[in-house]
Amino acid sequence: MNVHVASGGYAERSRSIIREMKHLEGPMLPILHALQSEFGFIPEEVKPVIADELNLSRAEVHGVVSFYHDFRNAPAGRHVLKLCRAEACQAMGGDDLALAARQLLGIDFHQTTLDGAITLEPVYCLGLCACAPAAMLDGEVHGRLDMHRLGELVTEARR
Repeated sequence: MNVHVASGGYAERSRSIIREMKHLEGPMLPILHALQSEFGFIPEEVKPVIADELNLSRAEVHGVVSFYHDFRNAPAGRHVLKLCRAEACQAMGGDDLALAARQLLGIDFHQTTLDGAITLEPVYCLGLCACAPAAMLDGEVHGRLDMHRLGELVTEARR
């Protein structure tokens, strides 16, 4: 994450990123990923900048941002725990794990713990169906998750 987050320079930095990438074919998704990488989320104030630079309506930009679950409208915690909510994981106890994670963290999906340590997000397939239930912590996948291993992941993320 860049220093621009603290200074509030979202629009200026966004315009620079967009101009670097708008020549790409289908540039909106790469631009959104770059902006999220830069700021940790997609600030509301950059949506009109994207629309202006790509000659789109604000509604079109908002529609894309809200459609894809990976784009955040607020900064994530220091760690992101994604729990698979797809059918294979649900069939192998994923619903109980999701409930346990929400209780253990004291938050619901799309929320961050009060200490800013962990953001909990649902994901709809990590490709580990044969190792269900599965989770991802900061980009590292974990299969055959059980209550004990979930507790270890949470403890690890709180450090």
